[in-house]
Amino acid sequence: MVQVIWEEFLKILNEEAGSQIVETWFKAVSLEKWDSENKEVTLQLPNQFVRNWIQEHYLTLVKTHLSRLLHTDTLTISLQVKDNSRNIIPATPTTISNALVVQHKKTTNFLAPTIKSINRIKRINGNLNASYQFDSFIVGPSNSLAHAAAWAICQGIGKVYNPLFIYGGTGLGKTHLLHAIGNEVKKKKPKAVVRYVTTDRFMHEFITSIRYDKVHQFREKYQKADLLLFDDIQFFSNKEQTQETFFHIFNTLHQSHKQIVLSSDTFPKEITGLQGRLKSRMEWGLVADIQTPDLETKIAILKKKAEQQNINLNDDVANFIASRIISNIRTLEGALVRIEAFSTLTNQPITLELAKQVLLHMDTSEKKNDSIMLEKVLKAVAKHYSISLHDLRSKKRQKCIAGARQIAFYLMKKHTISSLQAIGNYIGGRDHSTVIHAIMKIEAKLKENIPLKQKIKMIEQDVI
Repeated sequence: MVQVIWEEFLKILNEEAGSQIVETWFKAVSLEKWDSENKEVTLQLPNQFVRNWIQEHYLTLVKTHLSRLLHTDTLTISLQVKDNSRNIIPATPTTISNALVVQHKKTTNFLAPTIKSINRIKRINGNLNASYQFDSFIVGPSNSLAHAAAWAICQGIGKVYNPLFIYGGTGLGKTHLLHAIGNEVKKKKPKAVVRYVTTDRFMHEFITSIRYDKVHQFREKYQKADLLLFDDIQFFSNKEQTQETFFHIFNTLHQSHKQIVLSSDTFPKEITGLQGRLKSRMEWGLVADIQTPDLETKIAILKKKAEQQNINLNDDVANFIASRIISNIRTLEGALVRIEAFSTLTNQPITLELAKQVLLHMDTSEKKNDSIMLEKVLKAVAKHYSISLHDLRSKKRQKCIAGARQIAFYLMKKHTISSLQAIGNYIGGRDHSTVIHAIMKIEAKLKENIPLKQKIKMIEQDVI
């Protein structure tokens, strides 16, 4: 009976939350026991990390639907971690919880590159950047899953979410997160063999190994790794021989329970020119995205970087910089460096007026780019919905056209600094109230509509 109940629950969850949530968090969960007398359900979970995540994010959902299926209003749910040393993460609940605790109000996860000249970056074993650590990773809604999963695998590499696949736009912290994983593992296990490599570097080494007849040594180097951190794997596109070699390295590591972490600018299935069997393997573990951070997270990042660099940055200036920089975190931190340099050279304190003066050119540049970005958004939406640009700008109100138009409004506001009126003018001369209504409607849908969220992410890949 319990198996039937659980299968029915998964069907309901799949419809309500989406298949990705089911595959990521509930695939390895089972309904172990139903105590009808005490109205208590016992769920068995594969490890402590999954237990904590479900308890914090999905317990209400689980309780609601199981209560209906079991016809009770007083259901108690017990979450029990499976007693299997090969699957349990060797970490205390406190350790995992701390990784998920919100450090700033409304911020939960963001890891951004530090402000240092490339010539001053310190490297440690495994070609890691010693400046990239977990404690410098500002946590925000844009990347909480990626951060939490990265921290979890450090507690026992190869035991959970293998591989971990992290994807997101340029300058959003993927590389920092990979290095942070490597640095944390080296702290816990100094003798662990950690390999960090970019796709370009990997291909260069592979070509050199062919040239000097050392392909065996090349494969052996990576197959001996306890932790392989592979950055920007999308550049494997159409590199058939390199893909073949990586495929065998991946298989060897995975079969040996060695940890693999991959990064890309897009979802595995969306990487063109990549073998289907490689795409499939990249989704074996956990796929986590990093999105553009919200205003609060950007402010938190600026505050953290200012603290690290001993820069006196007040709230007004931080808010001004964060609201002006919309592209990525590298640009955000570059603005801070620019302001600090000007302040030092002119012997002036960092004020709002000084920040406006320094970023005047940068603001102008971004506003010029806005028109390009508005066009890119409109074309991307038109492409994904097979609607003409003329129809999107027209007064037509058919459901498919109106829905696509609302998504265009939403993405234009998210990825540009254009005013609501400017966005409305760009799409058929609509007023700002129409634009804000559309944006609010999409934001409300995104809270519940998983397919829509995935669709918008796909469109954004063509925009960013």
